[in-house]
Amino acid sequence: MKFGYFAAAAAAALAAVPIAAHAQHADHTDHSAHDTHGEAQDALEQSAEVTLVAYRDALVARDETAMRTLFADDSMVFENGKAEGSFAHYMEHHLGPELGEITEFTFTNPTVSVRVIGHAAFGHETYRYRIALKDGRVIERDGVATSVLTHEDGAWKIVQYHSSSRAPRPN
Repeated sequence: MKFGYFAAAAAAALAAVPIAAHAQHADHTDHSAHDTHGEAQDALEQSAEVTLVAYRDALVARDETAMRTLFADDSMVFENGKAEGSFAHYMEHHLGPELGEITEFTFTNPTVSVRVIGHAAFGHETYRYRIALKDGRVIERDGVATSVLTHEDGAWKIVQYHSSSRAPRPN
């Protein structure tokens, strides 16, 4: 019976995730996003992928303004086992100060895939990145990221972003 209690508690917890509340505010008048086959679905997946690639490109350019436009106001960011809060909070207290210390930021072998369900998209990325710092240190890591995006006013916004990385391991 413990499993039944756990399943019910997990379902209740997932139902309370802010993504559901965020979707309530999305414009649901355009039902073409619910087309699960064909060109409309492909176009939605491609445009969600463009949003995730734009975030990666903004990181490389260290363009804070571009990054902020890609995230919903009520977004949630998680990095390497830590809840960072909204993207605005993450930028102010974590990423922003780090960007000032970076002289070079590159990604190699990035992959991105997206699955769209209604007005939500679920993204998965893999990559290797290299960061050169002002003090001469170089950081190389293998990373993965998962994202949840919502489609609002004709654009995708990232509402949840989770990334983690580790030192590259020899093959």
